[in-house]
Amino acid sequence: MSSDNRKKRRSSSDAEHKAHFHAVKRATTEPFWARALLIGVAVVFLTFFLLLPLICVFYEALADGFGGFAKALSDKRALNAMKMTAIAAFFSVLLNVIFGLAAAWCVGKFQFWGKGFLISLIDLPFAVSPVIAGLLFVFLLGTQSAFGRWLAENDVKILFATPGVVIATIFVTFPFVVRELIPVMQAQGTDEEQAARLLGARGWQIFWRVTLPNVKWALLYGAILCNARAMGEFGAVLVVAGNSAKTNTIPLYINELHQSYSVGAAPFAVASLLAAMAILTLVAKAFLEWKISRANEE
Repeated sequence: MSSDNRKKRRSSSDAEHKAHFHAVKRATTEPFWARALLIGVAVVFLTFFLLLPLICVFYEALADGFGGFAKALSDKRALNAMKMTAIAAFFSVLLNVIFGLAAAWCVGKFQFWGKGFLISLIDLPFAVSPVIAGLLFVFLLGTQSAFGRWLAENDVKILFATPGVVIATIFVTFPFVVRELIPVMQAQGTDEEQAARLLGARGWQIFWRVTLPNVKWALLYGAILCNARAMGEFGAVLVVAGNSAKTNTIPLYINELHQSYSVGAAPFAVASLLAAMAILTLVAKAFLEWKISRANEE
């Protein structure tokens, strides 16, 4: 075959590849006007429904200056609400991390009868309304039940007290840590644990030195989501907290100010705390997503 024929065939093949590439690009790429329209709609939607309300909250919180902002946050009821929110979030994250690790290790590393049912139970708080969850605890721990009457006879107060708020918050936040850990543990398999076992490691040594380091970023990710949900929980806590100012969390305190037609910086100052926590949560979430992607690539 002459060199001229080879050049003609090569140029014909290159032309076919270019034509195919442009055809695929035209089929998979939207026109400029369509992309501009979709991006514009997304920007307008996020601006009016996310960015502007956030700006308004901080603007109204600082409308009376930093003095008014500090005065609103130094109110006794506001301080008590922040304290109660911190207590509920702390115990929710702590206990959900402990039990979430145990449940995820059980589901992700072992095969057993009833595994699907256990996963369904873990997902139950996602399916049940928070208000219904609060009512369930009222019926379980109130004087309507034998257990509730026993608690009352022994002067153990759970409902309309700090323990009730913590329990309700733990219930609605339970799936977050487990659901982040199960896919990671299932994807990793059990090869490393089995190798450690063959080398003579014990159960706790395998957990602390093999399993836990492999899921640390997913664990932190789930803990951050759990903390964000705990701080913003309203429905379940509203039912079990009652009308006492001592059991008000930040969302309940904001609702109380709203119902009393409170004016000024007070409701917005407290709301700005939740908004700031939400922003910090998004930053931490983005950082952990980056770390998890880096860990998967390695």
